[in-house]
Amino acid sequence: MTEHADPRYRALDSWDSLTALHAIWESQIAAVASIGPALPALACLVEAALPRLRAGGRLVYAGAGTSIRIAVQDGTELGPTFNWPEERTHYLIAGGPAALSRGIEGAEDDADDARAQVAAAGIGAQDVVIGLAASGRTPFTIAAVEAAGAAGAMTVGISCNPGAALLEVAEHAIVAETGAEVVAGSTRMKAGTAQKVLLNMISTQIMVRLGHVHDGFMVDMRPQNIKLRTRARDMICQITGVTPEAAVSALETTGWRVKPAVLVALGKSAAQAEAVLAETGGVLRHAIAKLEDAA
Repeated sequence: MTEHADPRYRALDSWDSLTALHAIWESQIAAVASIGPALPALACLVEAALPRLRAGGRLVYAGAGTSIRIAVQDGTELGPTFNWPEERTHYLIAGGPAALSRGIEGAEDDADDARAQVAAAGIGAQDVVIGLAASGRTPFTIAAVEAAGAAGAMTVGISCNPGAALLEVAEHAIVAETGAEVVAGSTRMKAGTAQKVLLNMISTQIMVRLGHVHDGFMVDMRPQNIKLRTRARDMICQITGVTPEAAVSALETTGWRVKPAVLVALGKSAAQAEAVLAETGGVLRHAIAKLEDAA
């Protein structure tokens, strides 16, 4: 489907830019809409991933070309946003890291390399492996998902074509049927948009369920610059109602970590804050409730 030529866009190269951009914009909207039918399957995979990740497993992304480039963007942002450890994110890249910035001829067809990468990474039962391929038939990605599943990992296949081979080998199959592209076969467009949105949804909801978000705030972010330190201060103020000065004091006391700083702002010592968070699995809402019950 993604490689079919859509008759609607046959004269695209003869249109004026405004008309063409309207068509491209509409196609992007349609790409996002195509995700709707997959929502129940997305919820199932998120819940299935949680026990493995709580046990120390990794998020592993596998793919070639546009798909893995999108995946690397998603995974790279989990550290600063949610304090997800970089060593718990891994990439199985057709053609290796060099393929992130340039095309590597034949890399997507190298199933042996995929199996070798799975073995070298020590993929195992606690890991969650997400394979992406717009066509759903990329040999590298299929082999990576098959090998990861054989090693006991939870596997996810994301494709924009229903009935694709990738969906057959994955434990959790996610389809966003984006259809023909404005430029036939250019899966960096509708298919790429759908894959990006799907990964945003999956990784964000996983992080929410793991306790890295409170009241819509990314309370495990790393305040590594002035902008983010200001954001951290404002989070403390909004969650606890303290003054900006008190919020900064709490953050300084806790090494600029938002969760314990919230509890310090609510009157606990840094040691008490750490203890309560440890008892409640790092979930700030549960920690606050525990303190309220003890009051």
